[in-house]
Amino acid sequence: MTKPVYRPLPFYEDPTEVERLLAHGSWEELMLLSLGVGWNWPDWKYAQSVCLRLAEHQDAAIRANACQGLSYIAQRCGRLDKRLVRPVLLRELRTQAEFRWRIEEALADVNHFLHWRIGQRSRG
Repeated sequence: MTKPVYRPLPFYEDPTEVERLLAHGSWEELMLLSLGVGWNWPDWKYAQSVCLRLAEHQDAAIRANACQGLSYIAQRCGRLDKRLVRPVLLRELRTQAEFRWRIEEALADVNHFLHWRIGQRSRG
């Protein structure tokens, strides 16, 4: 079993770079994009929009990281647009199998930091 390598999240400052990655980024770049933007981007609305775009990706791991990115925004900024975020988080909670644990963690963080109650019925 390989040992995980921990390193700082990428720091993005240029929206042109973010848009380039969204359009043409490798799997590895897309896996980190929502996390880096969620943790570091100064404008929560733009960071949220990036995460929501990545939440529509065909790859389940990228979608799970997009949900984690949303939780970082909730933690750091104390804001998310519930109308936009709630359906995505609930969809991923309902449909994710391999990365369900990550969705549950993201939901717990969002609920904690924003005082929401999303998905609590489905988790028992």
